[in-house]
Amino acid sequence: MDRMLEESCLIIAGEKSGEEHAMSFLPDLLQRCPNLKLFGVGGDEMKALGVELNYHLKDFSSWGVSEVIGKIPFYINAHKALLKEVEKRKARYAILIDFQDFNLRLAKQLKKRGVEVLYYVAPQAWAWKAHRAQTLAKTVNTLFTIIPFEKEWFTKRGVDQCRSVPHPLWFHYHKQVGERSLDLESKPYSKVVKKPRILCLPGSRNAEVRSLLPRFYEALNEYGDCEAGIVVSPNVNASLYKPYFSSFSKIWNHGNIADALEWADMSLAASGTVTLTCALFEVPTVVCYSSSFLNEFIFYTFLSYDGPISLANIVHEENIFPELVQEGATSFNMVNALRKWSQNQECYEEVKRKLSTTVSKISGEVENVGTYMGDIILKGQKGGEA
Repeated sequence: MDRMLEESCLIIAGEKSGEEHAMSFLPDLLQRCPNLKLFGVGGDEMKALGVELNYHLKDFSSWGVSEVIGKIPFYINAHKALLKEVEKRKARYAILIDFQDFNLRLAKQLKKRGVEVLYYVAPQAWAWKAHRAQTLAKTVNTLFTIIPFEKEWFTKRGVDQCRSVPHPLWFHYHKQVGERSLDLESKPYSKVVKKPRILCLPGSRNAEVRSLLPRFYEALNEYGDCEAGIVVSPNVNASLYKPYFSSFSKIWNHGNIADALEWADMSLAASGTVTLTCALFEVPTVVCYSSSFLNEFIFYTFLSYDGPISLANIVHEENIFPELVQEGATSFNMVNALRKWSQNQECYEEVKRKLSTTVSKISGEVENVGTYMGDIILKGQKGGEA
């Protein structure tokens, strides 16, 4: 192990998925650079590893454009405070994870202060705001991409230091799901037809759960004879779940989502990283998204992107999972989508076959991201070019 002087490094994980990404490389980074002092934005898991939290992600996270607008004063103040902290600590490195609107603005200011930025999880500039690739090319030392086609897309637009890495979910689950054969025998279709196990994944934000869980509840009642389970998030107010708990025979905490997906035949899920987790575990899933009318207006008025919205479909580059958006996310449509699988064996098993290729789609060229980041920092300490 190379010896290093104490070095301060800013890290920003502004929402729960960002912390999950961070946990896929932080242990290896800290092992490679034991004197690295991390500070910034994160959650309890990062804090347990020694990250000094200037802000907790529970205060940072927002959902949709309308929530972001309401928190603009907070983000402006946090932006200024974090830059002051960087200057105070004389930090030379920053790890920015996803959270693109805040982090890209921060990256510009960090560059002006001579801070080398390692940007993990590329902004989805290919979906909208393609000009962000130019910003990344000018401000980022290394861009880490986690979706198969992204490295080529960003490289063509001038982001030279671009590295394709395994998706963090691959890090968490590849040993569990990567070596098994297509799981059709252990979950025979006859069980799906008779009494399917339907898992509800209503999200990790209060606004998501408040909007989607009542619809999931209605869909389960309309579906009829099924066994229902739910995964609850520690970031969500427990009162939002309480009225519906009696409807579920199985309840898991988010940390046990793998067990929940091993149990499930099908699922209803909020759009987000969890849809890719469902794909890894070969669980046919109906993806639902519901936001404010303002968010909907902005999306359809100002965005030209017309591709899939769920991460599972983006990775597969096709709509394997049905996507029910806004007014389309009704219990009626959810039930119809679920019954398409429970009443058609060929359709159900075809989805499972496509999902069995997910693991191979999310591996990358840099196997150990934490060690790779650590080497950049160590090289910088020795006076070399990062």
